[in-house]
Amino acid sequence: MTILVTGSTGVVGKQVLDHLQGRGVQVHALTRSPEKAQFSDTITAIKGDLSDTDSLRQAMKGISTLFLLAPNAADELTQALQALSIARESHVKGVVYLSVFKGAEYVDVPHFAGKHTVERMIERCHMPATVLRPAYFIQNDVRQKDTLVNHGIYGMPIGEKGISMVDVRDIGEAAARELLRRELASDPLPRETYELVGPDALTAESIAQIWTDALGRPVRYGGEDLDILEQRLKSVAPTWLAYDMRLMMQRYQQDGAVASTEQIGRLSTLLERPPRSYRDFAVAMAVAWTRD
Repeated sequence: MTILVTGSTGVVGKQVLDHLQGRGVQVHALTRSPEKAQFSDTITAIKGDLSDTDSLRQAMKGISTLFLLAPNAADELTQALQALSIARESHVKGVVYLSVFKGAEYVDVPHFAGKHTVERMIERCHMPATVLRPAYFIQNDVRQKDTLVNHGIYGMPIGEKGISMVDVRDIGEAAARELLRRELASDPLPRETYELVGPDALTAESIAQIWTDALGRPVRYGGEDLDILEQRLKSVAPTWLAYDMRLMMQRYQQDGAVASTEQIGRLSTLLERPPRSYRDFAVAMAVAWTRD
């Protein structure tokens, strides 16, 4: 049968596809523009959109396992719930759903609360699914290049409670491993949940020190002004999304998002190695930026 990967052209989706290549399974990648897709010869581009139920029904034909990554959209919750309903109608035997770390706790952050609602559907409908809950993506901080390199400032107002940031490569590998496990099983498998997290509780000051070491120059924390963050995000994103991100950072500042030893260990077992560290990411970026 076939694995269908949604969100296939995004940061995480590309990682999932990379890890599925050469594993002896058929893979379809859902995209709005198959003619523009740049997939390997082993990946089949399928036209479709989670917001278009007719195209999704068509794309789900013959699919046995689904990777569901709903986009950051105003109707993200509706898209995800409808996609799962269509998967049930299509008799998909396994689902891997990308949720979020601390979704149940951050009830005032819209996209966290929405993903937790999707998890409730998976549970209440007894769907054979793996729920993956990634923390803040380490690679989000690639956007800090200008402020880090040119101004010596780490500008993301994450606070001092700590966040167990995760490398997107680990997200892609974890998703691919669970997709393959479900795809290759003869029958639907029981539900599983994994927190996708990094090995360290990172604070603003500890990240500033990591960048100081990696860049070989002093880096300081830019502070916790959420008004500035929201205004900056409004220049590149819809106002509702900018406010959503503000609420997320507010909770990071208030409560943090630190993984337990057990959660880190469980992910290490899935990956068959420890999760990647922020320091390794920073060192690699510093080398790459020096070459630019």
